[in-house]
Amino acid sequence: MTAGQVTPPIAKKVDFKRTHHGDTVIDEYEWLRDKDDPEVIAYLEQQNAFTAAQTADLADLRGQIYDEIKSRTKETDMSVPTRRGRFWYYARTEEGKQYAIRARAPIAAEDDWTPPDIAEGQTLPGEQILLDSNVEAAETDFYSLGAFSISDDGNRLAYSVDTVGDERYTLRFKDLTTGEFLADVITDTAPGAVWSADGQHVFYQTVDEAWRPNTVWRHDIGAGTEDVTVFHEPDERFWVGIGTTRSNAYLVISVGSKITSEVHLLAADDPTGSFEVVLPRREGVEYGVEHAVIDGEDRLLILHNENAENFEVRIAPVDDPAHSEVLVPHDSEIRIEDIEAFERFLVLSYRADAVPKVAIADLGAHGHNIVFDEVEFDAELCSAGLAANPEWHTPRLRLGYTSFIEPTEVFELEVSTGERFLLKRQPVLGGYDPDDYEQHREWAVAADGTRIPLSLVYRKGIDKPAPLLLYGYGSYESSMDPSFSVSRLSLLDRGMVFAVAHIRGGGEMGRHWYDDGKTLTKKNTFTDFVDSARHLVKTGWTTPSQLVAEGGSAGGLLIGAVANLAPELFNGILAVVPFVDPLTSILDPSLPLTVIEWDEWGNPLQSKEVYEYMKSYSPYENVDELSYPAILAETSLNDTRVLYTEAAKWVARLQEKTVGDAPIMLKTEMSAGHGGVSGRYKQWEETAFEYAWLLRQSGAA
Repeated sequence: MTAGQVTPPIAKKVDFKRTHHGDTVIDEYEWLRDKDDPEVIAYLEQQNAFTAAQTADLADLRGQIYDEIKSRTKETDMSVPTRRGRFWYYARTEEGKQYAIRARAPIAAEDDWTPPDIAEGQTLPGEQILLDSNVEAAETDFYSLGAFSISDDGNRLAYSVDTVGDERYTLRFKDLTTGEFLADVITDTAPGAVWSADGQHVFYQTVDEAWRPNTVWRHDIGAGTEDVTVFHEPDERFWVGIGTTRSNAYLVISVGSKITSEVHLLAADDPTGSFEVVLPRREGVEYGVEHAVIDGEDRLLILHNENAENFEVRIAPVDDPAHSEVLVPHDSEIRIEDIEAFERFLVLSYRADAVPKVAIADLGAHGHNIVFDEVEFDAELCSAGLAANPEWHTPRLRLGYTSFIEPTEVFELEVSTGERFLLKRQPVLGGYDPDDYEQHREWAVAADGTRIPLSLVYRKGIDKPAPLLLYGYGSYESSMDPSFSVSRLSLLDRGMVFAVAHIRGGGEMGRHWYDDGKTLTKKNTFTDFVDSARHLVKTGWTTPSQLVAEGGSAGGLLIGAVANLAPELFNGILAVVPFVDPLTSILDPSLPLTVIEWDEWGNPLQSKEVYEYMKSYSPYENVDELSYPAILAETSLNDTRVLYTEAAKWVARLQEKTVGDAPIMLKTEMSAGHGGVSGRYKQWEETAFEYAWLLRQSGAA
């Protein structure tokens, strides 16, 4: 087809039959799964050409938005230096370069805990560049940095890179005392890497054929010996991770399914020893472990949900974790998400009323009576949490803060006094003033009476009804917390309202909020979003002709289902790497990550009830002869989490079935993965492409 052609390519139909629980399905577009087939690639390229033709008139608007993002961004910038050992570590960017440069500089004195402040365009004295990703990425179209790990003594760097987008990384090592790269190279790893205390051994993970991290290995730097398997998890429901306690006293292997977990510990100064299980796994019980020193004694802090839906924290001897006492009790109104230990204080991360919060216990102030005090902020909608704090001995705690209208701040808190020291506020060029914008919370009401929190942000003085972008996710207990976005200003300044529907399936309102939007209650996620959209129309914020929706990955499943449930409510739907063919995927254990997803969605292979329930909401299965709104689906050819096939099949069926005139489009990145294109300028271009389309569909452009 030519670039100017205005009709979409017609996908051929090839009958592919599957039968489960006595139900036979004919899937005419399953042939699109074979990306090694030249006909499949040609079809994707034809769809790209159709999308390009349909959006060609937006070229000027895309250029304007890109220029706006660029003009508001301080391109040559530097993160707040973070102390670890003998050095300040930081990342900096340079104008015109796609990726960050990671560097360090020596500390001036042992008792120097105040980050150095340097003049614009200068570098720290004694700067050593550890890794320049611009050099690394020079010969590739895609670049993703996985591991970036410094040994405790500061002498070695382990880092890994994916140059395809399939999340298979190559792990390399650098001697930071000489600047030379070591001969050791390990291919096909998961992204992380963890050093032993002696800086001689590295622990890393590999994945199975389904892309599940399942094995932890130990590599002896320079030894030339075969790497040793230190842990292997055969159960396909469980995902394996490797890390350390914040004290760096222990190496930690975490094993978890969606509903069950298990932790193994090994002293970091005994890297060739055996990992020991803390508490044996029990179905349905989740827990995590942190190491603390309290009153001079080693203790384990155990965050768990046994008989505690929203989790509680218990404290136990390191050598007898089964005998524990409650430190932070369960609270039905507060979801405890994490506890972290430093030499002088403990930090509790939790959420209440759909807002993330932080509380601190000063170990030196209360003796045996550990008391947590909340770090308070004035804004109704904001996010606060730990920033980079690699030093266990730090006398101050570094925190991050942001809201929908306040650029991200990094500050340090003097725990003993509560005094705050602002280290950096995200620069927004061009005279940005938060007072020009508003953010507030509203509540929609679902059909079953459940109150659904909505977050809204907009420029003051807009006329209502207004163009409105409604965003949602609603899976995996992931919460869509308030955050600032430079690029989003290009929407707000054109009169668009940005709204987030904090629907069930997420974690905003506690564990029950998640449980009420998964497996056999998953439809609550979709109906909550529809009820949120209807609330925004009913209360005069917008109209269906001005309302557009966005979701990505599992959020793509959300809006794909919503397109079938209420197409009349929206004038445009943006689906990014959308999980829109869930039944096909979850029925096939050979596909990446399928088995571990059964706890989230149910197992349709074993259960007829689950099969029928998933089939009743699957976006692909339920495409019908409806007048669909304009739909833009974006996917990546090398995505291993949500295969490009899902979007390709969904769009083919939508284009076949729709009885309306609104275009259904597919845009496939031919050299990217689940996160889309790499490099900040390329990402700005992609954002400009999406925003221009959303603005047109909402009538704001």
